[in-house]
Amino acid sequence: MTADCTFSSSSVQAGLAFLYFTSGEFTINGNGHSIIGPTHDRGWVLYAQNAGTVLNLNNVTLTGTNLTQSVTVRSARLNARNVTFSGNTVNTVMNTHTGGGEIYLENARFLDNTGRNVNPNVISISTGGFASITGGVFQGNTNFDNLIASGGTVQLQGCLIFGSNPGVPVHYREASGGVITDNISCAKKKKKVPTAIPTATHRPLAATCVDLSQATGITVGATFGIGSGVQCQRLDGGGIGIQSIIDAGFIDAIDIWGYVDQGIEVCFPQAGRLIFLDASAMPRTAAPLASRSVNGMTCALIFTPGSIVLLPN
Repeated sequence: MTADCTFSSSSVQAGLAFLYFTSGEFTINGNGHSIIGPTHDRGWVLYAQNAGTVLNLNNVTLTGTNLTQSVTVRSARLNARNVTFSGNTVNTVMNTHTGGGEIYLENARFLDNTGRNVNPNVISISTGGFASITGGVFQGNTNFDNLIASGGTVQLQGCLIFGSNPGVPVHYREASGGVITDNISCAKKKKKVPTAIPTATHRPLAATCVDLSQATGITVGATFGIGSGVQCQRLDGGGIGIQSIIDAGFIDAIDIWGYVDQGIEVCFPQAGRLIFLDASAMPRTAAPLASRSVNGMTCALIFTPGSIVLLPN
């Protein structure tokens, strides 16, 4: 995707899906852009059906939908990496339908969605369905059970964050013979000492997360508190070190290292789009980072040490 995709209520026939995948393998690379769904009251944004059908979603946000579900998988397979579901009003954000299906999520974010009707769920895995969820965040979702294995099988692993979710009875639950295997690791980890050094810069800059916030208005939050071993440093062009980003007129940038795999949320006070430079790869390469807007700020979540750069929209 090279731009956001917006669909009005008349874009899709009521009761059907905007994108309907029935055979073969399909990939949507969002490049940090959004699919803004229709508001029919019923139907789907994405529907994958039939054995052998594979849908890959990467670096995309699904938002603004008022439908039955955002994504349904029926006897098919969904692979979703760095995908954000935010601001949707649905019965279920994601589910497997009759006949099962497989869902593999890596660092997915379910933020500020609203459940409707009876017993809504953020994710529902029905009989015959399977889900593997590695890392990610459930936060700000109102009137939802976050996750239910309704006869299906779910494996939880990595650092999963269940934040403040108004009206949510439980983080996850089993029903109708469903099975959830909990291998969530972040809650079991203890405080770490910094294991990496910050990106070099050409001028003295705030070198802690608290100092950074006071000096710049950039806020940093950590699952286990900002004193749990997280370190921050503001970057200039020399610290970024990639000429194309510098030439794009970056607004601000920070480096995050230390205990990052617990889940770190960074909010810039300005609007814009985000780029992530992963510290695990050398040389660092730029990749779009999914973000959300919170009271005019641009926010994103990371689980890997690296640099976050704010660029103009």
